[in-house]
Parts: sequence; C-alpha cells; structure tokens
Amino acid sequence: MADIFSEKDIHEGKFFAVISYICFLCIVSLVLKKDNKFALYHAKHGLVLFVFEVACFILSIIPILGWIISVFGLVLFMLVSLWGVLQALMGNCSRIPIVSDIAEKIIL
Repeated sequence: MADIFSEKDIHEGKFFAVISYICFLCIVSLVLKKDNKFALYHAKHGLVLFVFEVACFILSIIPILGWIISVFGLVLFMLVSLWGVLQALMGNCSRIPIVSDIAEKIIL
C-alpha cells in the first residue's frame, strides 16, 4: 500500500498524518492537506476512529453495560490510534480491520 504514496507526499504530510489520530484533529488534516494522499489516508482513518470514540462516549450514559463498553472501547481505540501514529511516523499505511473498510468509503 505504501507504494502508492510518493516520498514527497509522505515527507510533506507526515505531521498531518500523525495529528489525524489525535481526537478531533483529523478535521484539521482533512481541511488543510486534502491534496496530500498520505495525510488524507491517515486523516480518514482518524475520522473513523474519532466517530467510534464519540459513540463510545455516548454509550457511557448507560449504567453498568455502557460503562464497560465505554472503557473497553476507549482503551481499544486509544491503542489503535497509537498504532496509527507509529505507522504515520514510519511513513507506512497499514490496514486497520473495520476502520480501513469504512475509511475507504469516505469520499471528500
């Protein structure tokens, strides 16, 4: 998958790719670097993760079951986001199950 991005795209978009996995900052990357394929790839993944995080937060209002789902979900999404940050720093773009499938369907 990394062969589809030029070295120039990776170099110029690395910072925005990294911040894409930090909460709502994916929107910054989507707006400022929409012409950079590398940053856009990671921004779409960050957006999907952010939506899942918001859903977990909303589920947390349900007593007991919601709290359990929320805690496990947020820990999972934090680990996946950390994985995405590391991949972006290395200039890679590995697929994340479920998240990548949804991110590929996002049209901007």
